Amino acid sequence: MVRLSRLELRVMEILWSRGTCSIREMQQSFPAKTRPAYSTVQTIVYRLEAKKAVRRTKKIVNADIFEPLVSRSAAHRRVIEDFLAIFGGRTEALMASLIDSGKLTLEDIQKAERELRRPVDRRSRT
Repeated sequence: MVRLSRLELRVMEILWSRGTCSIREMQQSFPAKTRPAYSTVQTIVYRLEAKKAVRRTKKIVNADIFEPLVSRSAAHRRVIEDFLAIFGGRTEALMASLIDSGKLTLEDIQKAERELRRPVDRRSRT
């Protein structure tokens, strides 16, 4: 699985949500306040193509149309693995840090507990 930067993940989120689209459509999908320049999105898309995370599917007039080759769940798994490595692979340390920061609530823990009790083949996939 390829390693993706924060901006690459944002572009991938657009592709996962919208399906195939052009660079212009991706760029226009960013919120106006934080919208990167067209050339920035273009550079990111070409990097993603080099990493084999996206591919060109067709060309409409002058616009190349791209689709994701990496699934959302595969990308999320990689981010989680990298993040967990910061904590020495110890989930307890990660959980303690999330609790201390207020990012993990009792409700989150209860939802996770219910998910863990479900059979593996019936767990939700993102």
